[in-house]
Order: sequence, then C-alpha cells, then structure tokens
Amino acid sequence: MTTVGFLGSGAIGGALARLALEAGHKVVLSNSRGPETLADMVAALGPLASAATSAEAAAAGEIVVVTVPVKAFAHLPAAPLAGKAVIDTCNYGAERDGHIPELDGTSLTSSELLLRYIPGAMIVKAFNNIYYKHLLSLARPAGEAGRSYLPIAGDSAPAKAVVTGFIESVGYGVVDSGPLADSWRQATGTPVWGTPYGPVSDEQGRSAGEEAIRTALASARR
Repeated sequence: MTTVGFLGSGAIGGALARLALEAGHKVVLSNSRGPETLADMVAALGPLASAATSAEAAAAGEIVVVTVPVKAFAHLPAAPLAGKAVIDTCNYGAERDGHIPELDGTSLTSSELLLRYIPGAMIVKAFNNIYYKHLLSLARPAGEAGRSYLPIAGDSAPAKAVVTGFIESVGYGVVDSGPLADSWRQATGTPVWGTPYGPVSDEQGRSAGEEAIRTALASARR
C-alpha cells in the first residue's frame, strides 16, 4: 500500500484518487480552499481517503500528484516535496491560466516551470493527455483485453520507475516518452492527445499500443 498525496482535487485528481483507492492505496487530498471543503468527497471515497492542507498532503504522500492550474504553481509547498516522485498532470492554457511569459513563445515546458517552484522534487509528467472520464472507464488489469498505455516523461529514472509502478497498479501500461524537456509532446493539441492506446490483451497488442504512442510522440511538433 502506497500513500498518495494530492495537491488539487478536481476532475483528474478525483478520478485518480478513486483509481488509487480501488488499487488498495491510501490517498490524502488537498485543495486551495482547505480540507473542510473536501469532507463530502472524502466520505464518498471511503476510509482510506482523508483530507489535509496542501503542506500536509505533500508531506504525507510517498508519491504526490500535482493537479492544479499552472498559474497556481507558485503556491505549492516546495519543502515537503523534496526528494519525492511528483506526478505532474497539468497542462498550460492561457485562457485559464492567463499568459505566463516563461511559457509563451519559449521552449520551456510547463513541467520544467513547475520544477523551478519545487526544485527538490523528481517530476514525472503523466495523466495530462487523458480526459478524466476516460481515465476511469479505460482502466484495466494487466493482461485484460483493452488495457491502455499512457506516456510519461521525466529526468529521474528512479522516479519514473516509482510512477510506472503506480500507473500499472491503477490499470494502465506505460510508455517512456523521454526527458522532461520532451513532455510537451504529450500535451493537449499534439498528436498524442488523440492517440488510441489499445487493445493490448497480448504481446502483439501491447506492441501495437506502444507503437501507436511512439509514432504520435515522434510526429508531435512545437
């Protein structure tokens, strides 16, 4: 059992928390409004779910999921994330986040910007190219027909291994898409966004699913 901390408990955070609980993990949820606002959500999720402040959730998590608007990066608790595998699910959108000069017209990715705010963390980009309803409906145990693959990006091999294990536990296979600087390839608006990830019920299917993602990653352009 792994304790997963959540910084942000919106659509993706809530869906991923549910999958984590179904896989036997504990979850500690947080948001910008305080743990008391998550009481109904915690009650619905069950006894392995709890709510806390952002700093408490970051400290409690063996793995921590950041699922907030990019404009909120500056408010994340950096110290408790040092040395931890941090899953970044976030996509930059100027219509929601406002224009962020570091990201507009530059080669910097939103994950690399996040690293500037939490420099001690080991960031792995994941879950940013799947709709939250699909995240729930497409989860499959290993070996079952229709199992899907998701891309990850990051600079730390140990963190990638930890995150891969977690993703596999919640019902997905993983394709390594490279370093954090290449995480833009799996963002909204790139070919990976609409790539079919299965079926992968046997070795031939797994190869086809992986190849579909690799082809989309290779064809993505800034």
